[in-house]
Amino acid sequence: METLKDNAEFGLIIEQQNITPVFQPIFDLTNGNLYGHEALTRGPEDSQFFYPSTLFTKAIELDKLHELELLCRRKSIQTFSELSLPGKLFLNVSASLLRSSEHQSGMTLAFLQDRNMSQTDIVIELSEQHPYDNEGVTLESVEHYRKMGFQVAIDDLGVGYSGLKLWSDLQPEIVKIDQYFIRDIHNNKVKQEFVRSIVAIGNRLDCQIIAEGIETKKELNQLLKLGVTIGQGYLLGRPTKTPLTFFNSELKDNFLQRKAKLDHKETIKSLANPVPFLKDCDLLKEAGKLFKSHPNLMAIPVLKDKRPLGIIKRDQLHELFSTPYGRALYENKQTIQLLSSDVLIVESYIKLSNVSQKITAQDANTMNNDIIVVDNNEFIGMANVRDLLKQITELKIQNATYSNPLTFLPGNVLITQEITQRLTDQTHFQVAYFDLNDFKPFNDYFGYATGDEAIKVVGNLIKKHIRGSNDFIGHIGGDDFVVIFESLDYAKTCMAILNEFAYSVRAFYDKSSKHAGGIWSKNRQDIPTFYHFLSLSVGVINPIIQGCNNHLEVAELAANAKKEAKKTSQNTLFLAMTKEVFHVDDLTQAI
Repeated sequence: METLKDNAEFGLIIEQQNITPVFQPIFDLTNGNLYGHEALTRGPEDSQFFYPSTLFTKAIELDKLHELELLCRRKSIQTFSELSLPGKLFLNVSASLLRSSEHQSGMTLAFLQDRNMSQTDIVIELSEQHPYDNEGVTLESVEHYRKMGFQVAIDDLGVGYSGLKLWSDLQPEIVKIDQYFIRDIHNNKVKQEFVRSIVAIGNRLDCQIIAEGIETKKELNQLLKLGVTIGQGYLLGRPTKTPLTFFNSELKDNFLQRKAKLDHKETIKSLANPVPFLKDCDLLKEAGKLFKSHPNLMAIPVLKDKRPLGIIKRDQLHELFSTPYGRALYENKQTIQLLSSDVLIVESYIKLSNVSQKITAQDANTMNNDIIVVDNNEFIGMANVRDLLKQITELKIQNATYSNPLTFLPGNVLITQEITQRLTDQTHFQVAYFDLNDFKPFNDYFGYATGDEAIKVVGNLIKKHIRGSNDFIGHIGGDDFVVIFESLDYAKTCMAILNEFAYSVRAFYDKSSKHAGGIWSKNRQDIPTFYHFLSLSVGVINPIIQGCNNHLEVAELAANAKKEAKKTSQNTLFLAMTKEVFHVDDLTQAI
């Protein structure tokens, strides 16, 4: 009886078309601008079929999935039009519907024409989530939409049938990475490598990559580091009847602060040169005049309302004008007639390394030498590949200069930059200050070469045990090291380093000093003193919780924590937040 009642309730929903479209915003993660909306569906609010999981499950059970899906599509287009929502509209379509008799050719196009909408604003999001989608989406069905002017997206890449084979077969314009690979990505190197690879493939194939299911700032920051530029998720906006069409204000402020703090030497803005430009309505003869008056200019950007559409290339215009009657035929044509979209357009704050990745991902036969630089999509200048490579090389040399020559780890300048960036972003992080105890007597006894080897042992052990992708290792100088932890297992990591160091350091001692448990060496007052085996102290602080406003305050707190750890002259960890002290012998049990 209960089943019959449920079936009747579902049937009434379909008959009365009692469903409500909701829209989840999709944003450009690099500037906070709206990219589009994904249309989703809700049943009646007072019904067990309110959520799509129960609604679509019942539809599959009653073999009504296609009928429900077409209803959702029509109502989504209607509501999207009524709300005048900006950006692209993403419509979910199951693989099985494309092969069914209910799916009539031109149906979606007819829906759009009724609402006076263009198919260029629609993305058909193909999914293979349902039990009878086993045969998959066919290239024929994809081409059906492409011929009508729609863009095609693969949904949930990495789940079910939506894999690299499907991508290869269908060659979609957009690929959406499933939320499984986004969840907790900042703590998972495997997921990071997966997303990094997908972004690289997308750049190579000129395919837009969208990350689904972004729920935390740490996930968002990690995705930006991996080169993901488009995303959606609860952090950015939930599905609603009337969604916000602007970026979360707190996130946008954070983005603008990060953008303002970027060292311009490391961004493409540093290479942007002002060049003459043309408007889309200008004539090709104006382009000819510009090239004649600027002999070193190889390309001229063409703008519409300050936004670049593409470029006019010198060689193409010259070839066109050099043909018989070519100049007479074409010089009064608008620039749009010879416009080339084969040019890289990047925002001014994008790091040089990321621009380089985009360049190298291009096909060798069509690789662009010119780069259009924009600020919030508005033209500010052009850069070229030669200058890009030169600047990257200079930065690498500079970073090498800032690195410690003994361990090749980043030195004080880079440590300061890392701490300052995290303070600006209000990222919760720990700073661990590592220092050897009684290093001078050890160095005096064994000599500076052995002392250097002991320092390198500390550096290598830290590098061995630091696993977090957002953790940072720096070498202040001498026997002092700093680790910036974002990973939560910082205490256990410090424990592992201390334990292994206590074992490894004994290799420096000869048989007699091992038997004695240490060495005799003169102290700073030139008095012979017995020193036990070399040991390591670590002091850990949390700059955000402890109220640090700048890197100088962080350095002072870290130095004080280190002093507390060094009081015992043993392999010791001191946690400043809890005032706890752990020695190597009891560390395993204590933490």
